Amino acid sequence: AGARGRYAGVDKTEWLAAPQRVRQQSARYPSGYIQELDIDIFKKLRVVDMGDADIAPECNLDPTAENILKAQGAVEELVNRALEAGAIPIVVGQNSPCSSYAIAKPIAERSAGKVGMISTDTHWDSRPLDYLTGDERIAGSGNWKSKTFSSFSNFSIPNLVEIGERGMLEEAAIVRNYTHQGAHFYPMWKVRTELGIGGLCEELRHAYDGTDDVYVHFDMDILGGAGPAPGDILGELAEPMGMTDYEIIRLAHEIGKRGLTGMSFICIPPGSMVTYRLIVYIIAFLIAGVALSRGN
Repeated sequence: AGARGRYAGVDKTEWLAAPQRVRQQSARYPSGYIQELDIDIFKKLRVVDMGDADIAPECNLDPTAENILKAQGAVEELVNRALEAGAIPIVVGQNSPCSSYAIAKPIAERSAGKVGMISTDTHWDSRPLDYLTGDERIAGSGNWKSKTFSSFSNFSIPNLVEIGERGMLEEAAIVRNYTHQGAHFYPMWKVRTELGIGGLCEELRHAYDGTDDVYVHFDMDILGGAGPAPGDILGELAEPMGMTDYEIIRLAHEIGKRGLTGMSFICIPPGSMVTYRLIVYIIAFLIAGVALSRGN
C-alpha cells in the first residue's frame, strides 16, 4: 500500500514487481550450495516459498487508511502461518506497513518476553504520524518504527540496534529520543571510522540481551553511494556512505548465526537488477548462518 500512480518518483508497477524480480534472480542459481562456506543450505534446512500475500488490487491503487489496514492484515495472516509452523518468515516487499509493521506485530503478539530489533536504514521512520493518511492507526513509511514501539511494550528500545542512518536527513529530537532511551545507534560514519564490519557484527549482541525474539528489518535504501546502486535510487539521488554489498551480506550472515524470529525487506530500488540479485545473496547467506548455528 502506498501512493497513487507513482511513489518516490517511480511508477507503481515497478515497485510491485520487486518480489517477482527477486524470485527471477534466484532462478539463476542451480542449487543452494554456497562455495565460500562449503554448505548447501537446502540440504541443511527446509526452505519454502509461501507465495504472495493476498492483497486486493484496490489496496495498491487507492491507499485509503481502510485499504492499507486490509493489506496489512493479509501480510499478517501469512506471517502468522509461518510462525505457527515454527518457520522464520522472510518478507520481501516494498512499503509500510506491509513490509515492516505487519511482520513486527505478529512477532510481538506471539512473544512471551522482550523483542529486540535489528534495523538497517537511511531514515529513522519515526515521525509521530503517517503523512499519507494522517490516520493514527497507520504505521506508514515515515512512522512505522515509532508506531511499533508505541503499540507493543515488549518491543524494547534498549534492544534496538539501528544501523546506517547518515547525513542531514533527520530531526535531532527523533535521534536523541531513541539514544537517550538506550537504543544502540551505528551510523555509517561510526562503522567506517571505528568499528568496521567485524566490529559492527559484535554490536548485534544488544538485540539479543535478555530478549526472547528478534525482528530484523533491512531497508534497501541503506545501499547507495557505495557498492550496488551508486547513483539514483528510489527516484532521487542516493545518500553517500551507504553500505556495500559485502557489508550487508556479512551482516545478514552474522544475524543468521545468532538467530532471528522474522525478517523483512523494504524499499527495493525498482528496476535495479543488481539489488534484486543482492537480496538473493542476503537471504542465502542469512539462511547459511542459521544452518551453521544449528550444526548437524
